[in-house]
Amino acid sequence: MSQLTRRRALGAGATALVGLAITGVAQAAQPGDADAEPKHWGHHGGPQPFDETYQGRRITGAPSHGGGHHGGGHHGGYSVQIDGKDLHVMQNADGTWISVVNHYETFATPRAVARAAVVELQGASLVPLDV
Repeated sequence: MSQLTRRRALGAGATALVGLAITGVAQAAQPGDADAEPKHWGHHGGPQPFDETYQGRRITGAPSHGGGHHGGGHHGGYSVQIDGKDLHVMQNADGTWISVVNHYETFATPRAVARAAVVELQGASLVPLDV
C-alpha cells in the first residue's frame, strides 16, 4: 500500500481546486443565473410577447408569423422592436438569444436582449439592418 506523500497530497488538493474552479465558471456562464430574467414561455413553447417602456424606450417583442426574412429561420420566429424599429435578434442552438447590438453576449430571453440593447445604445436611435 502506498504512503501519502506531500507531492500526492498537493496534487490531490490542486486537482480538487481546479475542479471547483471549473464548476464555478460553468455555473457563472449559465444564461439563467439568479439575476437573469426567468423564462416565460408562450402557448407554442416560445417566449411570451412583451410591450414595455424600459429606460424611456418602448420595447416590444412577439412571435413573428409568415414567411420572408422576419418570418422565422435564424430569428427563432420572434420579432423585437425598439421605439418601433426592428432589432435583429437570433436564437442560438442552446436556446439563448443575441442581437445585432449585443452580438457577443447571450441572453435568456428576447426581452433581456431588448433591454441590453437599450442600455448599449445609450439613447442613440436604432439603425435598420439591411440584409
